Amino acid sequence: MRDISYPPIIGTAKVLFRALGLRFQTSGTEHVPATGGALLAFNHVSYIDFVLGGFAAQPSGRLVRFMAKREVFDHPIGGPVMRSMHHISVDRGDGAASMDEALRYLEAGEVVGIFPEATISRSFEVKELKSGAARIAAQAGVPLIPVALWGTQRLMTKDHPRDFSRGKTIGIRVGEPMHPSGEDTVADTAELHRRLSALVEEAIDAYPQEEQPAGSWWLPASRGGSAPTPERAIELDAEEKAARAARRQERADQDGDPAVG
Repeated sequence: MRDISYPPIIGTAKVLFRALGLRFQTSGTEHVPATGGALLAFNHVSYIDFVLGGFAAQPSGRLVRFMAKREVFDHPIGGPVMRSMHHISVDRGDGAASMDEALRYLEAGEVVGIFPEATISRSFEVKELKSGAARIAAQAGVPLIPVALWGTQRLMTKDHPRDFSRGKTIGIRVGEPMHPSGEDTVADTAELHRRLSALVEEAIDAYPQEEQPAGSWWLPASRGGSAPTPERAIELDAEEKAARAARRQERADQDGDPAVG
C-alpha cells in the first residue's frame, strides 16, 4: 500500500505537538508487531483520538488505518486527507462494508485501529463495547491489542471548549495482545472491556497529579473528578441523540420531505 501523504502528515503532527508542548507517557508499545496484521482497539475520550492514537504504533514503525465515521470522510477537506492515508470509512447504517474493508486490510498485513465504544465516553470510563472488534480480529486471524488513551480529552472533547494551551501530558498504554477465536464473541468482548478499563486506570494512576487535581472535569467521578457518572453520561447521550433527531425532523419539515431516522 503506497503512502504518499501519511508520513509527511505524521511529521507535521510531531512538529505541532512539540509546539504545543505535549508530553507523551507511553508503555507497552512493544506489543504492536513490527510486521503482519493487527487490530488495535482504543478507548474513546476525544475527537482527536485517531490523531494521537497512531503514536502507539510509531515505535514499531507501523502506520495505523483507523476506522472512522463516514461524516469525517464527507468533509470537503478532511475527507480527501483521510482517504489519502487509507483510513476506513464506517457507515453506521451499513457496518458490513467497513468490516469487509478492515478484514481486507488486516489480511494484507496492515495495522487497523478501531474504537469499539463507537462514540466518545462523556464519563471518561470505558463504555459498553460493540462486538465488532472481537469478530474482526477472529475472522482475520490477527491479534487484538487494547490501547488506552488518557489526556486527549483535555484538548478536544464533547461538552467542553477546545484547549490547545501548552504543556499537557498524553498517556498511551498498550496492553498484551488477545487472540479471539470467534467461538465466544461475547466473552471476548467482555475481556477486551476488562483490559481496556484496567489500562485506563493505569494511565490515570501514572498521570502527573498536578495535571489532574481532584474535581477536574476530565477525571472520572469514580476517581474524584467532576465528569458525569456513567449513568448520567448515558442520559446525556440519549438527550444528544434526541436533539439530533429533532434537528433532522425540522430540516425535513422545512424541505417538505419525510425525515430519515
